Amino acid sequence: MSRKIVHVVGTGTIGEPLIGLLSDFKDKLGIDEITFHKNSPLTTDRSKVRNLMKRGARLTTHEEKFDGFNSLGLKPEFTTEQAIDRASVVIDCTPKGYGQKNKVDYYEKFLHNTKGFIAQGSEVGFGKMYARGINDEALNIEDDRFIQVVSCNTHNLCTIVKTLALSDGEENLVEGRFNLIRRSNDVSQSNKFIPAPQVGAHGDNVYGTHHAQDAAALFTTLNLDLDLFSSAMITNSQYMHILHFYLKVKEPTSIQKIISKLESNDKIAITDKINSNEVFSFGRDHGHFGRILNQTVVSIPTLNLKNETEITGFCFTPQDGNSLLSSIAATEWFLYNHSYEDKIQCLKPYFYDEV
Repeated sequence: MSRKIVHVVGTGTIGEPLIGLLSDFKDKLGIDEITFHKNSPLTTDRSKVRNLMKRGARLTTHEEKFDGFNSLGLKPEFTTEQAIDRASVVIDCTPKGYGQKNKVDYYEKFLHNTKGFIAQGSEVGFGKMYARGINDEALNIEDDRFIQVVSCNTHNLCTIVKTLALSDGEENLVEGRFNLIRRSNDVSQSNKFIPAPQVGAHGDNVYGTHHAQDAAALFTTLNLDLDLFSSAMITNSQYMHILHFYLKVKEPTSIQKIISKLESNDKIAITDKINSNEVFSFGRDHGHFGRILNQTVVSIPTLNLKNETEITGFCFTPQDGNSLLSSIAATEWFLYNHSYEDKIQCLKPYFYDEV
């Protein structure tokens, strides 16, 4: 039986925690080896690379970069092409645009012996859109060799729509309207921080921002055509994105029914908290290296119901946590197509009922 090797390309805000999570749970996930690609030999990144290697992950890079890493005391074991060629599954976590470039430059050349390739939310068009628990049934092992895990906020938006509207029938949603209140950058990043709240333009006259557009595209993989529209703004905070949602549904409901639906979905956490720093702090203290793996954290005090059919509220996006979960779920789907749901249950301690 061939060894099951997962190769992660990139060590940024998704790549770094993903490499660590895979390394920590590889035995339970049925993975033999984790390798990762680091592009640049930087002294500022030496500590994180060294710690990922201590956790069992094996460093790879471009052949011409070997000397640079060796000078830092970090020994790459495989070249870029060797690492991809050895891998059962490749997960691309590079900055926007690089995933598409890597697909052309590398990934398409290794389809003969690699089960699948996964990219992140910015790489629209890389492959079939995917979010765990939303459109698993749309995946086809014969056709879907390339998968794009949607963005963290798209995970949140889709989970709210599916749980609170579509659970009462595919035709139940009349319309969904959303406002994404985004943090400036990750706590690990020093650039792109803004001095004051900044409103965003609507790039699409049908969907508004990419969040609703991506969510609508994701639901089309289930043959659903939904009326969704989103706006977005950025705040001068590094804590968490926040989603304000408005759903108009056909089937009358109640606040208690809404809460019951939220509680019954193990991918949703509820909270009585209203401050993003408190939710973030819970993840720091109880999550896997700070990560909450739920798709969303819904603030119960903010829920409101008007005319029995208009649902509004706020929820927090667990940043890269939901993208990490979908990336691992897609990886396990490639490796263990018929039992991947069972495999990923080892991560269940980091799905919280309440935050």
